Amino acid sequence: MSSTPDKFRAFRIDDDEDGYRAELVEQSIDAQTEGDVVIRVAYSSVNYKDALAASGKGKILRKFPLNGGIDAAGTVVASESDAFSEGDEVLITGSGLSETRDGGYSEYLRAPSDWLVPLPEGLNLHEAMILGTAGFTAALGLWRMEANGQTPDMGPIAVTGASGGVGSLAVDIYSKAGYEVSAISGKEDEFEWLHELGASQCISRHELYWPESPLASAQFAGALDSVGGDTLSGLTRVIKPWGNIAACGMAGGIGLNTTVMPFIIRGIGLLGINSAGCPYPIRKEIWQRLAGDWRPRHLDRIAAEPVDLESLDSAFEKLLAGNGRGRIVVRVGE
Repeated sequence: MSSTPDKFRAFRIDDDEDGYRAELVEQSIDAQTEGDVVIRVAYSSVNYKDALAASGKGKILRKFPLNGGIDAAGTVVASESDAFSEGDEVLITGSGLSETRDGGYSEYLRAPSDWLVPLPEGLNLHEAMILGTAGFTAALGLWRMEANGQTPDMGPIAVTGASGGVGSLAVDIYSKAGYEVSAISGKEDEFEWLHELGASQCISRHELYWPESPLASAQFAGALDSVGGDTLSGLTRVIKPWGNIAACGMAGGIGLNTTVMPFIIRGIGLLGINSAGCPYPIRKEIWQRLAGDWRPRHLDRIAAEPVDLESLDSAFEKLLAGNGRGRIVVRVGE
C-alpha cells in the first residue's frame, strides 16, 4: 500500500513511563494497526467517548499507543479488498476505533474492509461525520424500538440529554419519522433551538420529578436515554404499556434502580444500544436510512464550523465541562 505519504499527522494517545498524554505526532501508515484498506481521512468528529479517551478520564483505550477518534470518513487510496477500490468514499464508526485499533484523528487511516461502509447516496463526507457515531446511535435506537413494535400513534418519545450530539440528532430524526418528541435537557437556554429541530415539548431536567413508586402515571410511549442512572430508573416507571426504552449512555451513572413491574405489568421493553459492535448488515441498513427517509433536516443547525486537529484539546474540554451543543466535526484533511 504505497499510495500514502511517508509521514502524516495523527493525534496519538499513549500511557507509559512518561505518563498519560495525547498529542499530534508524525506517523507512517506502517505504524498503524493492521487493515486491508487505507483511507485519506477528510473528516472525523468529537464524541464524549473521544474526550474521555484523550483526557484519560475514562478507560476507553484497551491498548497503547493508539490514534484517537472513533469516527472517520474519507476516500480510499489503497485497497487489498475486493469490496473497495481507490477513489471510493467510505465511512467507519465505532468498530474498535480508538479502543483496540487506531482511530480517525489521522490524515490517513488503515482499516479493515469488514467494517467500512460505502458512503450512501444522499450524504457527503462532511454530513456523514455530523451524524457519525451520535447519529448512528440515535437511529439504531429508533430501529430497535420499531423492531419491538414502537409506532408514532402510541404517543410521545422522550429524548434525554437532548442538547447533546445523540440527543439533538434523535430529536431531528424521530420527529421526521413522525414521532412527537419530548426533549429533556438541563439547558433551558437551548429549548428554542430544540423546538427548531423538531421537539414538540421541552422539559427541564432540573424540574423533572421521578416518582418513587414502581409504576406511576404513564407520560411517554417510549424513550431514548443517553443518561442512565436515576434518569433511566425513573423512565421505567412512566412508559406507557408496550412502549420501549432504548438505553445508549451512562453519563448519569451505571446503576439501575427499578423493579420487574414495568416489564411484567406494562410489558415495556428495555433495549440496549451497542453502536460500536452493531452487526454489519444492520449497520449498512441504518446508514441507508440516515441518507434517506431518516435523514435529519437540520444538520447545518446541529453542527458548527469544523475544528482542526490542532483544536481538539479545546473541543474535548468543552464537552467534558458540559458545554457541548449538538455536534463537533473535525476537519482532518483537505
